[in-house]
Amino acid sequence: MVSRKQLTHKTQLSKTKKQTLKVTIDRPIGYTDKFDNVYPLNYGFVEGIIGGDGEEQDVYILSREISEPIETFQGDLIAVITRNDDVEDKWVVAPPNENFSIEEIREKVYFIEQYFDSEIKLIYGGMKR
Repeated sequence: MVSRKQLTHKTQLSKTKKQTLKVTIDRPIGYTDKFDNVYPLNYGFVEGIIGGDGEEQDVYILSREISEPIETFQGDLIAVITRNDDVEDKWVVAPPNENFSIEEIREKVYFIEQYFDSEIKLIYGGMKR
């Protein structure tokens, strides 16, 4: 069980300002984790930004154009996935020319987020509502 105190340590960020981030991929498309979850997208972290779990901030990479494993990615923060039953949030980053709705994001991250009580919040700026 996660305590309320732990949940308050989640990373805070602006919901009104566009942020471009460089992501290091440590779980590329096709990666299988210890629970046998196969990653259908590239997943990584932002070096130097510490998330709620004390590790570097985790990021899902969404793109309609990228369908192969990659090592690094630079894109815009488009959404934050708040886990109500975990100590960390997950960020969603996409190429500057690609937008995703909450429903599209939910579908793409379901392979992991199905195990959590998660909410998706779009970051202001050009998102489809």
